[in-house]
Amino acid sequence: MTKKDLVLESTTLWDFPTQNYGNRPHGDNKYRGVTPAFVIWNLLERYTKAGDIVVDPMCGSGTTFDVAIELKRKPICFDLNIVRKEVIKADAKNLPIKSDGADFVFIDSPYSDNLKYSNHPNCLGKISCEDDRFFDQLEFVAVELKRVLKQGKVLAWLIGDQWKKKKFTPTGFYLYQRLARHFDSVDIVAVARHNQTSNTRVWHHRARQYNFYLRGFKHLLIMRNTKTE
Repeated sequence: MTKKDLVLESTTLWDFPTQNYGNRPHGDNKYRGVTPAFVIWNLLERYTKAGDIVVDPMCGSGTTFDVAIELKRKPICFDLNIVRKEVIKADAKNLPIKSDGADFVFIDSPYSDNLKYSNHPNCLGKISCEDDRFFDQLEFVAVELKRVLKQGKVLAWLIGDQWKKKKFTPTGFYLYQRLARHFDSVDIVAVARHNQTSNTRVWHHRARQYNFYLRGFKHLLIMRNTKTE
């Protein structure tokens, strides 16, 4: 897909066949849990303008940084696991940025302990979403993001659900309940998942044979910082 093919999404179902667009990399498409660049492009086009400060507290391989620079926004990106020089090492629950310093926040967080993101003891990816502590930690992050986000501006949070050992955990719904305590709702988008390790003939056969569903989408929770606490 080329840059000239980019069009703003107009429904709440986003389905992108590849992680990247154009001839330049946006993040590293081999990075585990990498964010689709199309998601960030759509959000920045809708909710920001040139010169706006864009914060990503869990930026991974830097997809947000690359898309923001291309769109002439000013990215400030953090992570516990540093894989490139443009990223600042910081815990998402305690960001080194002033209050009301962001015009937009994007976060693609772990949704359980399914992937190893880092060896850092504060890594949220070490806690299962079957443990209430996981959502307590996500809410701590949400409160910190509310602090840095300007009044009236938008937060977008990408997260998946879990089906593991015959148990379904609606991670996205549980997170939404926590976010709704601190933000007002704008909308919820379903982002189709591609290239996950379970997207094989063997796993599709197992899903039909044993009567379960493979994860086909992630929740994109779009919230506005207008609620007072």
